[in-house]
Amino acid sequence: MDSAAVIGANGFLGSHLVDALVREGLHVTAFDRFSAKPSFTTDRARPVTGDFLNRSDLDDAVAGQRYVFHFLSTTTPATAAGDPTLDIRTNVAQTVELLESCVAAGVERVFYASTGGAIYGDQGKPEYSEADRALPVSPYGIGKLTIEHYLEFFRRTHGLDYTVLRISNPYGTRQHPNRKQGLIPIALRRIAQGQPVLQFGDGSMVRDYIYVEDLVRMILPLVRTVGRHRLYNMGSGTGSSVAEILQTLREVTGVDFAVDVRPSPPTFVDRVVLDTARYTSEFGTLGEPVGLYAGIERTYEEIRRERD
Repeated sequence: MDSAAVIGANGFLGSHLVDALVREGLHVTAFDRFSAKPSFTTDRARPVTGDFLNRSDLDDAVAGQRYVFHFLSTTTPATAAGDPTLDIRTNVAQTVELLESCVAAGVERVFYASTGGAIYGDQGKPEYSEADRALPVSPYGIGKLTIEHYLEFFRRTHGLDYTVLRISNPYGTRQHPNRKQGLIPIALRRIAQGQPVLQFGDGSMVRDYIYVEDLVRMILPLVRTVGRHRLYNMGSGTGSSVAEILQTLREVTGVDFAVDVRPSPPTFVDRVVLDTARYTSEFGTLGEPVGLYAGIERTYEEIRRERD
């Protein structure tokens, strides 16, 4: 049986990935601090409690693994902007140590959760393909791109293969309340609490939103089949403005919430929609996606259950 370690297994994306990999028949090691009870639902994953910033813990997590999924980040776009050195000191430096641990353990391939929402910058294009230049303007995006380059360094010097997943703007169930990232979950929690929703800018900013289960469904074929490329955009391929998202939130929740309009931070870009043609040309389309309305509906149902 193939083995895989998920680094960040109790996070939003990581927990869904753990469940999906177990369903695919992999022997999964779930590595996280587990400061909260496990978010994944399977009882067939092997939980390993450890600290990403501790090298010996990483050594233990990747020992004997064929695949390693690096889905942990110590920062969000907001926290990274507040302290530009934080990404360097934590995410970048410790990912290099993780890759060293993978080499020592004989790991075959690393899957890295990069960003498609922040890495292309503000180039004014209707959509971005993997062939476009990466021009991040935020510490968060710069850190992600730096790690992508280190992955290639380790491939060339140590033969450690990798796949970079440039993920757009994922949302959905299991997003931790204290993780202040993503318009949809933050807004839904504020609506559930009877608070105004924060809107940065005039509402015209466009992002590519993908429901977490649709994203995981895109990832799974890359595990069983080595793609022709080492870099893939992972998104819905459809853009939605902030104003459109807020309108959908009103329709789903039935709440005519107030909006607190604030200036856009200087590291926000106006439009990021991902071209996923590279992926679909190799792996095709994977059935009917959950889609925006149904995805928001499921996310809101979970948030309301949390409050009951």
